[in-house]
Amino acid sequence: MRYYASLPLSVKVKLPHGIEYDQPTGLFINNEFVPSISGKTFSVISPSTEEEITHVYEAVSEDVDAAVDAAEKAFKNSGWATADPSQRVSGLLKLADLVEEHAEVLASIESLDNGKSLMNARGDIALSAAYYRSCAGWCDKIDGRNINTGSTHLSYTKREPIGVCGQIIPWNFPQLMLSWKLGPALATGNTVVLKTAESTPLSALYLAKLVKEAGIPAGVVNIISGFGKTAGEAIAIHPRIRKVAFTGSTATGRHIMKRAAESNLKKVTLELGGKSPNIVFNDCNVKNAVQNLIVSIFYNSGEVCCAGSRIYCQSGIYDELLSEFKTAIEAVKIGDPFNEATFQGSQTSQQQLDKILGYIEKGKAEGATLVAGGERFGTKGFFIKPTVFGNVTEDMGVVKEEIFGPVVTITKFETVDEVIEKANDSEYGLAAGVHTEDINKAVDVSNRLHAGTVWVNTYSDFHTSVPFGGFNQSGFGREMGTEALDNYTQVKAVRIKISPKSA
Repeated sequence: MRYYASLPLSVKVKLPHGIEYDQPTGLFINNEFVPSISGKTFSVISPSTEEEITHVYEAVSEDVDAAVDAAEKAFKNSGWATADPSQRVSGLLKLADLVEEHAEVLASIESLDNGKSLMNARGDIALSAAYYRSCAGWCDKIDGRNINTGSTHLSYTKREPIGVCGQIIPWNFPQLMLSWKLGPALATGNTVVLKTAESTPLSALYLAKLVKEAGIPAGVVNIISGFGKTAGEAIAIHPRIRKVAFTGSTATGRHIMKRAAESNLKKVTLELGGKSPNIVFNDCNVKNAVQNLIVSIFYNSGEVCCAGSRIYCQSGIYDELLSEFKTAIEAVKIGDPFNEATFQGSQTSQQQLDKILGYIEKGKAEGATLVAGGERFGTKGFFIKPTVFGNVTEDMGVVKEEIFGPVVTITKFETVDEVIEKANDSEYGLAAGVHTEDINKAVDVSNRLHAGTVWVNTYSDFHTSVPFGGFNQSGFGREMGTEALDNYTQVKAVRIKISPKSA
């Protein structure tokens, strides 16, 4: 719901486990929380209770203009891009420290706003702090190179920041995706206008307070709440935004890329959808593989772009694995995200709940066998039981299309060549899993899979130094690792003719 209102710039929120905190509701522009120019607001709902948490101000194109003005001024005048890199090191390290200091509040806001379990949310916050700290370590290592072109010229390159960067983050990992966007942009000297997902704006607005407390200059980071068709569109087409980074659906990524090209040919990086295969071989450790399967598809309520949503199990252990998998699913604790024992919280919205339930009905109609789950959990909140489909064929929608929920298919295979063909038969290519005790097989299969990340005997196992991103329609550009710095720099070549002096 959206309407015009006079809303305070901060409200008191009491969390279900008793923590009370001040929740910013304004747009964070030039290191201050401000109302939207129109005064427009929208409501934020807790998906685990279906109750309203608060309202926040809604940014539209005029607010994006104001944020770009602040970011552009900061890029030109604050010294963030040109000062000694130690300034950026200090700001990012301080931000990492503050994220750790406020970790329980940030994790609790994620659980309230997104519906994910507190267990999962705490992991997100720890990874976010670690990534800010990792990015701080790169600030003074963004170097060019000297090029030997003979004695008549001095030739060298330098890597420079792009300028004002637009960033649009999704609702499934608000804090983690925010860190993956902010960290490398700030480390390389850029300034940022970042739009949160409309369903999960709260933790990013809280983090904005920490950005200011960390001593990052005014205008370097601007965080706005708004909708894709208005604020997101304004970022994609803005003539003074020089780069846009987006994480979300492939369809939206395609639209953003088109609009970026039509406006000012801004640099684009996209981290998009996935339908990742998770391959289990006869020689795996079955119990370990089962735990990895649980994490790969039911972590974060299955709302994970790289979720291992297609399980391929070799025939020799198929019955054993399926039995162990069903037993493990029965042990997954679903429900109140603030219950310390909960692993799978709610889906993030009514829309997402309806979409997932629709796919479950589609799978039944296509002739797939429901092995587990397949229905809503409880009567309040957007919860779904962990769901497994068997007896599927490769042309079924539940196998081909991204569901983005706790729904997985399992298929039997015989040979390596057969499973490689099935695994690669997808328009996506974000991630994959391989489970085997044979290192030769692990390397061979990993090399043959068309995926940006392959996890072997683990899954969703991220590290700040390891790049993450997709092949095919899963996007391009990389998050984390040195590769992320390439997204936010441009290379300048300098060639100086040297005139020799006579003796």
